[in-house]
Amino acid sequence: MKRAARLLLQAAFYLPLMALIGYFSRAPAFTHLRADEALLRLSIAHAAERRFPCRERDAAELAKLPPNMRAAQDCPRERVPLALELEVDGVVRVRAEVRPAGVQKDGLATYYHRMVLPAGEHRIVARLRDRPQEGFNHVRDETVRLAGGDALLIDFNASRGGLEFRR
Repeated sequence: MKRAARLLLQAAFYLPLMALIGYFSRAPAFTHLRADEALLRLSIAHAAERRFPCRERDAAELAKLPPNMRAAQDCPRERVPLALELEVDGVVRVRAEVRPAGVQKDGLATYYHRMVLPAGEHRIVARLRDRPQEGFNHVRDETVRLAGGDALLIDFNASRGGLEFRR
């Protein structure tokens, strides 16, 4: 008798739960993008140049240091913040300064932004500065045609030449 009561209670608990899971697996309908929209994502993870240049230590400085710390160059770890700008069809949509991660400010600077655009042709200009000097040292200007449901990723890869646009 206890076994039958336990099975009945389990069914009373699991059936509404299964009905709820079944409902949410079919409805409400979720649309990521409408048929006349495209997605533009800006995703950057990059370690910028050092804020201060390395300097050579002289012989007197090296002699004062313990033997295991006698590196010829003294290189501060801190990196400059990344400056980002994204222009779509002549309008600046993103302007950001991204600080590097870490206690010593020597890690990657990471930034993510997504925006929905109408499908069609767009002129996109992405700019990035990763050095202490003024002015953007990485610029990519491209006209792209985005169909409904397309997703365009703007990424930075130094080994492949800088800013790149990928679908």
